[in-house]
Amino acid sequence: MTSLPFDAATICQAKKVAKTPPPEVLDPRIERLVNELIGRVADKWTMIILEVLDAHGELRFTQLARKIEGISQKMLTQTLRQMERDGMVTRTVHPIVPPHVDYRLTELGQSLGAAFCGVWIWAEENLETVEKAREVFDGR
Repeated sequence: MTSLPFDAATICQAKKVAKTPPPEVLDPRIERLVNELIGRVADKWTMIILEVLDAHGELRFTQLARKIEGISQKMLTQTLRQMERDGMVTRTVHPIVPPHVDYRLTELGQSLGAAFCGVWIWAEENLETVEKAREVFDGR
């Protein structure tokens, strides 16, 4: 696992509003989880699945696949398995023929989606600034 190029834990801890001072030694399990989650949500499929399930509630695998343009069945399966392992989605198998499987966000998945709403807000607030910076850079 690669570490972030900056001390994200220190930055987040400094921004955290708390009545108690930050711990002298950061729990390495927290750092590991943050690094894993950043890698996971940086994966576009996880974020798209979070958004689709948040918008539509419980969906069958096939319905989910239809709503996510460009995702292969293999990638959808792998991403959902990892999200289930992390506690972000629940998987319900209905014992019928043919069987169907439903997926729903857990509270944990909903809270992760909400946490990354800040990225959308930031993008909306800074879109023109970023585009201008890119034009200046590309014009050199």
